[in-house]
Amino acid sequence: MIQELHLPWLECGVLLPLLGAAVCAFLTDREKARRVAIGFSALTLICAVGEWADFSTVGVFEAHDHWDMIQKLTGRDNIFVIDELSAPLLALSALLYLLTILATLRTKLDRFSMSLTLVSEAIVLATLSCHDPWILIALLSLAIVPPWLELHRRNASSRVFLLHMGLFIILLVTGRSLVDDSSGVEKASGLSATLLTIAALLRAGVFPMHCWMTDLFEKATFGTAMLFLTPMTGAYAVVHLVLPVAPVWAMQSIAVLSLVTSFYAAGMATIQTDARRFFCYLLLSHSSLVLSGLELVNTIGMTGALCVWISVGLSLTGFGLTIRAIEARIGHVSLDRYYGMYEHTPTLAGLFLLTGLASIGFPGTIGFVGMELLMEGCVEVYPIVGLTLVLSSAINGISILRAWFRIFTGVRFQTAVSLRSQTSERFSVVLLSLLILGGGLWPQPGVSSRYHAAEQLMRIRQERSRGLSASGGEAARLGQNGQLKK
Repeated sequence: MIQELHLPWLECGVLLPLLGAAVCAFLTDREKARRVAIGFSALTLICAVGEWADFSTVGVFEAHDHWDMIQKLTGRDNIFVIDELSAPLLALSALLYLLTILATLRTKLDRFSMSLTLVSEAIVLATLSCHDPWILIALLSLAIVPPWLELHRRNASSRVFLLHMGLFIILLVTGRSLVDDSSGVEKASGLSATLLTIAALLRAGVFPMHCWMTDLFEKATFGTAMLFLTPMTGAYAVVHLVLPVAPVWAMQSIAVLSLVTSFYAAGMATIQTDARRFFCYLLLSHSSLVLSGLELVNTIGMTGALCVWISVGLSLTGFGLTIRAIEARIGHVSLDRYYGMYEHTPTLAGLFLLTGLASIGFPGTIGFVGMELLMEGCVEVYPIVGLTLVLSSAINGISILRAWFRIFTGVRFQTAVSLRSQTSERFSVVLLSLLILGGGLWPQPGVSSRYHAAEQLMRIRQERSRGLSASGGEAARLGQNGQLKK
């Protein structure tokens, strides 16, 4: 019996952004809509932090909402569930949406829809608190709608995005339909495991099925593309849809291809001349590290992967917000020339460097312990994998420093307009800096939480393996008894 939270944090966290989206949709003043969106996002963050604190007092691995109105309406048990894995992810996602809306300047309000952003936030939070396979698939499919609507409003071609996401939905639905649960233990056949694996790789943008990610960054607004990818709902889908039912070879395939993607994307990031494509490949390289770490068979490596999940989401969102802020001031950013922006935006220059180094695990930042644990776990199981992770991180560090020098140094940028950071941007910078440095200097709470989640995931994997072995042995005994009777 799953225990209950003291207050209905989860449902409030999902309903508040939807209510805010409805209010923003009726507002014609875009600045007022932005202020309303900030208010509802802040309330959503309070709910996300509240459910995390409430969950920590319950003292169990998972708990469901207090009201659970969705269960009463649908008749399905434990649709919205919080556990050790999703508790910090919900707070992280709510924070990312709040900072993105807060850091949106007036020059971008005509292109960045507040109502669609709040709808997307509600879908993401519902996804990260959902354990029911079919409802999770429905939410993953529904998350495609806000980016597509934005592409449609901008009169941009959505063919590549819809082709890949449509194939993702078809593979996911078909693969899940073929999962066998007749023996009491869900087990994917060879065909269903293949379909689920391909679907997971497609949603995560693993090479060679990653071209939709660069296409989205080129045609959608930077904020929409970033918020669609940084919560890493693709990795969450792997944990809840693929890992519980797929055989070992499916998870190993995801790990190998993710590792190849991480190295490939790191190399691609070093040669990009467009800042958006550079950020896309950098994000792809780091998110692939998380996927490769989820396949590890030791608790240390999986703990590192879960820590990297948090640190990458936080640091690369700050990194992307910095590039987005530079774009709002000077337009399209090309990395084949120097801009010399440091004199005008020293605060953004510092955040760019801090978040970039945090993403590769620089000592003293939130990503340091996670990368160390991930590499230690990989070296213990597959030494060559650990070497590949080190090379990927080193190449990413080179590309980050290259981009920093191109944007902030080299020439003296002349302008008659002040380009200093706004108050909302400075607030975002200070908050992100505190979280990045605080998580690096005091990592114990975060590591302990991720370690408990990794232990439980390993326990679930082992229990499932024993269950499949027992069901296989029982089937073999039944077959032998049938032959004896004949």
